[in-house]
Amino acid sequence: MFDDFTLETVDVGEVKLRVRHGGSGSPVVLLHGHPRTHTTWHAVAPLLATEHTVVCPDLRGYGRSTLPADRPDHAQSSKRAMAADVVALMAGLGHERFAVVGHDRGSAVAYRTALDHPQAVTRLVVMDGLPIVEHLERTDARFAQAWWHWWFLGQTEKPAERVISADPDAWYRTPAPEEMGRANHEDVWVAFHDPGVVHGMCEDYRAGLGVDRRHDEDDRAAGRRIACPTMLLQAGQDDLDIHGDPAAIWAAWLEHPLAHRVVDCGHHQAEEAPEQVASALLDFLG
Repeated sequence: MFDDFTLETVDVGEVKLRVRHGGSGSPVVLLHGHPRTHTTWHAVAPLLATEHTVVCPDLRGYGRSTLPADRPDHAQSSKRAMAADVVALMAGLGHERFAVVGHDRGSAVAYRTALDHPQAVTRLVVMDGLPIVEHLERTDARFAQAWWHWWFLGQTEKPAERVISADPDAWYRTPAPEEMGRANHEDVWVAFHDPGVVHGMCEDYRAGLGVDRRHDEDDRAAGRRIACPTMLLQAGQDDLDIHGDPAAIWAAWLEHPLAHRVVDCGHHQAEEAPEQVASALLDFLG
């Protein structure tokens, strides 16, 4: 897995990130979603590395990256904090400007990186994600039922960690090792059995319901939009269209017309359709 990539832990200030990087050419950082680690990109990253320098970190609180002490507003797990990690990581590796690709929760980190650090981000790709505030403002019974984990993981009075870590084997579901890659499967299951990682993932969702929403609202009120070219990769067998056309929702956040491609797979695009994903990324990143 990740042949010819370097695996290291990088201190970015507030946290230490586990990261793999390799290849050569213009830099791109790949950000995983919940409940994965950076190894979800194991089949995509080598395909991109023929033309790009590819950087794959564990987000703070996920995998083997660290997480600061909890704050009352959960801001230690905000997408703003994670975006700052990404910029510091890439600068530490010698990349002041780079493309950013994010899937699921990683897509929220990716667009936050583009909004907070426009001077650093050359291109943005969001995979199966919308701005957090757009989801929350459209919440109805159908969305709450289908995406119920947002509310469960975000609870604080009866923390989800107690339920999950009591029996992680009963809680989590993944494809078989041969389907998602044996090393990837092993890595993510090690994370599932780490109560600290489970807590970090819950804090991600708690931040999403509060501080992340406020950051989105502030940007929208100030008229800030994403300045770089942006592409949406939408899994054709997932339900990102639960609120209607996701491309239409994204349009209000962008200064450039959105590139929009549908990938013929389920939610975990990088594992289910790595060739399609890599092809789309190579076309868009140029």
